Amino acid sequence: MASNEPGLAPLSAPAEDPIKGAIGVPVDADIPVAPDQFDERYETTKWEIWAYYCYYVGDNGLSLFNFGPTAFQNLMYEAAGDSEILRFMGRDRKINSIVLLSNGLSFAIQCVVFLILGAFADFGTWRPNILIGLSIFAFGIGFGWLGVHTEDKWHAGVGLYIVGLIAYQTTITFWTAAFPGLARNTKDLRVKAEEFAEGRITRAEYDFADMMKRNELSNTAFYVQSVFEILILAVIVGIMFGLRVNDSAENNNWGLSVLIAFATGVWILCAIPWFIMEKRRPGQDPGRANIVLAGLKQLGYAMRQIWQLRQSLAYLVGYFLLGDSLNTTVTVIGTLQNEIVSYNSLQLTYLLIVGIAAQAVGIGAFWRIQKYYGLSTKTMFMVVAVCIVLLDGWGMIGIWTQSFGFHKRWEVWVYQVFYGLLVCPWYSYSQTMISEVTPRGKEFLFFSLFSIVGKTSAFIGPLVSSAIIDDTGNNSSPFYFLFALSAVSCAWLFFFVDVGKSRIEQEEFLEKEKNSKMEDESMRSLT
Repeated sequence: MASNEPGLAPLSAPAEDPIKGAIGVPVDADIPVAPDQFDERYETTKWEIWAYYCYYVGDNGLSLFNFGPTAFQNLMYEAAGDSEILRFMGRDRKINSIVLLSNGLSFAIQCVVFLILGAFADFGTWRPNILIGLSIFAFGIGFGWLGVHTEDKWHAGVGLYIVGLIAYQTTITFWTAAFPGLARNTKDLRVKAEEFAEGRITRAEYDFADMMKRNELSNTAFYVQSVFEILILAVIVGIMFGLRVNDSAENNNWGLSVLIAFATGVWILCAIPWFIMEKRRPGQDPGRANIVLAGLKQLGYAMRQIWQLRQSLAYLVGYFLLGDSLNTTVTVIGTLQNEIVSYNSLQLTYLLIVGIAAQAVGIGAFWRIQKYYGLSTKTMFMVVAVCIVLLDGWGMIGIWTQSFGFHKRWEVWVYQVFYGLLVCPWYSYSQTMISEVTPRGKEFLFFSLFSIVGKTSAFIGPLVSSAIIDDTGNNSSPFYFLFALSAVSCAWLFFFVDVGKSRIEQEEFLEKEKNSKMEDESMRSLT
């Protein structure tokens, strides 16, 4: 067999870290090694996986990411009247400009939150408490909308919108960061590791099995969430008919607040199984330092040494650019869509049902195609990237004509189908790509770093688009900027990101970190 890979431990070694493998355990040069170690106490169970999926069914975005923004914009339009202008941050602004600025403020705050929490989430066994705490915060915001449903409270709506986005994005990030550890502690990966140790499969075959298992969990979670979200939306339609949302503007306003609270209640019920059943797998050992200091030290080390991970940085750049484009594109199209359907909560729910149904079909089809043909994560990701470019091209046409480019009612229905089928898989494959370029055992740190970059991009894009709208007075004009940004980022990701090279760089990174820790320990023992 081939010689040992750097930074890996023999399969028979004790599991110091069930997520990253027992890095630093002496290696027998005659025994092939797998990069993941297993402890029966932390083996992923079927019920744990379904509890993981269940949390995502609740954290579906309906409360704080879909209906919350709609309620926020609706109150502003009622307060502004026909002028569509309100006083915000020291000057008169168009409502779409206020939406984009609020997005930017929210994402800027998220950067700070991720920097603080992500630095030490990979240490100890307490990290599930981060998601629990953030979720409880989100639940409070969801129910808070019950007190904000009249136009005179639009300022409060701005506040709930900003903190609601923070709560949603942070919960979804720390939930997502758990899936590589779940995948790598499954029985399937344990069997593959044993086969590798026995020489029955190659390292490339083991890495392929690891990649496919991560894609399976990520895509299945997205599919399950989509299917159950359709059922939730069907119940929501019944609630809206009961509230007679079409009878008056007041009923529609109240209906939006009730829907946010209902979706929050569903989230609570779906979150409880994961809070109970998630195994508290030990992370890295902070040593003599407390977890906070160890986390800050790890963050500093990672920031100094990350330049070794050139492929990770290349993906980080592409993720920054394409994430910026997509986040801003969805916001711009969302504001145009809301204007077209006049913020009617029933119409918006019907659109969501169509979009989510298309999303379920899309992610299911993507995963089936990937599994059948054995395609890589990057291949599937690039298909999505091309579709994002096409979406911005569609919007750009609307700058020159009112007959196409998100100006007609039929277009918002077609958009929901296109977005669900071909763009929504971004939310699965972009995260799996992060796991492809993340060193083992650094999942929460790197997912947080990528989230910081993603939120920074979402801070810059809305500000640029807001300035473009204020300058031109045309709500479609940001698509010039967004189309160019999407095209450039798509080309960058295709030509400059190599997952195979990234695996080699990750192993070298972990080996250097191990040697650095051994040197530090030697120095301390001498003193």
